[in-house]
Amino acid sequence: MSKVKYYYDSETLSYRKIEKKKGRKLKIFALSLLGMFLSGFLLLLIYINLPSVQTPKELALQRELNNMELQFELLNKKMNQAQAVLGEVEDRDNNLYRVYFESNPIPDEQRKAGFGGINRYKDLEGFDNSKLIINTTRNLDILTKQIVVQSKSLDEIAKLAEEKEKLLAAIPAIQPVKNEDLTRMASGYGYRNDPFTKARKFHYGMDFTAPRGTPVYATGDGKVTRADNTATGYGNHVVIDHGYGYESLYGHLYKYNVRNGQKVQRGDIIGFVGSTGRSEAPHCHYEVFKDGERINPINFYYGSLTAEEFAQVLKKSQEENQSLD
Repeated sequence: MSKVKYYYDSETLSYRKIEKKKGRKLKIFALSLLGMFLSGFLLLLIYINLPSVQTPKELALQRELNNMELQFELLNKKMNQAQAVLGEVEDRDNNLYRVYFESNPIPDEQRKAGFGGINRYKDLEGFDNSKLIINTTRNLDILTKQIVVQSKSLDEIAKLAEEKEKLLAAIPAIQPVKNEDLTRMASGYGYRNDPFTKARKFHYGMDFTAPRGTPVYATGDGKVTRADNTATGYGNHVVIDHGYGYESLYGHLYKYNVRNGQKVQRGDIIGFVGSTGRSEAPHCHYEVFKDGERINPINFYYGSLTAEEFAQVLKKSQEENQSLD
């Protein structure tokens, strides 16, 4: 039961009962509700404007995230530097190495093929740092692809270089008789007078006149396929297969210094000057074949003659004199 409250009336000199006014409770409730609303609004403003308070675990995770972003940025910078260096290697590969070895350059479309069309990075989408992660992953994939292509290209260049080195060593590139051992360069490639019939006929080699027993040298690396005297007119002779379609023949030898099937290198002594077979005087008859066809040996002395010496040999080889065989 609620307490009844009284107040003292000084006019009547008596206590009177305090009567409750209608709507007072409603007014008090409304004021209380307004006060709670204002208090909540003020607390919300304070919460929004004040920095949020993070737990130690959240702070640790934030530091790890910041460190990860920094590492990704550093990785991108390193990949950009690597791509710049690789770009220089690719440029030398296309414009120097492959040009020298007569191989077609590799187009950029082939070096960076396979990165258009479908979205291969869909699984990396939807995260706060998706753009950074996708960009880094794409750059790494492109760099890896370029390295693989360039590595295969360098393997190809290495094989071409090895073949080029073998080719250069195999091509007949020196005189079969040294200049200082020559009596004279008797006859060259072309029409000459036959020493026996005196008729004008084509001479398919070059004759190097030298004393009997003068060393005769292999003009390029290869394998001896003949060292006998069974071919008509050549007497004791040696044939070397140099590979790549090249062969050389050395005729009218006094004796051999090699055997059939033996491998020789440029500059090895394969025999000695003589006058065996259809020969008028001691000399070495020398022929060069390319793909089975006789060609002018004068074009293959760049490995042993100076420019002046070559000019003299060329002049003498063009004289229409009498051959020695």
